[in-house]
Amino acid sequence: MNSIMNMLLNEQFLIAALTTLAVAATIVTIALPAFEGSTLKKRMKSVALEREEMRARERSRLAAAEKAKVSLRHEPKQNLRNFVDRLNLKDALVDEKTVAKLRVAGLRGQQALYTFLFARVVVPIILFVLSLLYFFVVFKTGHPAGIKIAFSLMVAMLGFYAPNIYVSNRTKKRQQSIRIAWPDALDLMLICVEAGMSIEAAFRKVAEEIGAQSVPLAEELALTNAELSYLQERRKAYENLAARTGLEGVKAVSTSLIQAERYGTPLGTSLRVMADENRNERMQLAEKKAAALPPQLTVPMIVFFLPVLFAVIMGPAIIQAMRL
Repeated sequence: MNSIMNMLLNEQFLIAALTTLAVAATIVTIALPAFEGSTLKKRMKSVALEREEMRARERSRLAAAEKAKVSLRHEPKQNLRNFVDRLNLKDALVDEKTVAKLRVAGLRGQQALYTFLFARVVVPIILFVLSLLYFFVVFKTGHPAGIKIAFSLMVAMLGFYAPNIYVSNRTKKRQQSIRIAWPDALDLMLICVEAGMSIEAAFRKVAEEIGAQSVPLAEELALTNAELSYLQERRKAYENLAARTGLEGVKAVSTSLIQAERYGTPLGTSLRVMADENRNERMQLAEKKAAALPPQLTVPMIVFFLPVLFAVIMGPAIIQAMRL
């Protein structure tokens, strides 16, 4: 036991272990995308199941049967629900903005909400316990216990915000994927509408075709197609699409489609104008990133390139001066 503790407290062993962990994480990060399968079929299957459940719910409502309403989302596990309800976390940590953020991140339904609340409570506790074990058992120093506990509390506070950071990062990746593929989806939708398809058939066809470029956008379009078929107001389906994506370009297209159906204007004209605007917006965003690249490269060039240049240029002169 003493030899194991000495090995764990050895600085060289800790450095070697951390280096091995960093190398392994790098290899896994690089190799994981190559072995990761496509999630399109899985997400589209999930949307199809939601559509069937929506159909069952609408049939139940129209029939006025005294049965439980069919939920569009998977119900959370009973233990998870009991834990969250017992601590009354929904009233303490949840508001309309929280639900909207989860929806924009693609986390819909009660299961995602309960999991999010459970993580906000459990993750800080786990990180706090692991920090105490590290500071008091593994990495023993001469610092007072109060300082170690204070650092552990800081780590626990980071764990409290970790679920929010995860949702924020997931939202950014999802919106970026939708933003890039949205102009192409509008072009495909315009072709379908001008070919004589209805807007529901156009949404369904575009959802099938755009999945190779953006799985989140294909999922949202398929869900919008289902809502157009079974919601009482078609306007609500377009508004839900804009709310789930959280993008101004999608919101503008949704507003245009609502006005086109309300006033009877041709859908092809509205889609053509919106497609041009979104394509120009995507080009402007790319130009903005390209223009911001030189200032961002200034610091790396100063830190990494200039020392090497100085070493190459001044090195021979310094060596000759030392030989004199």
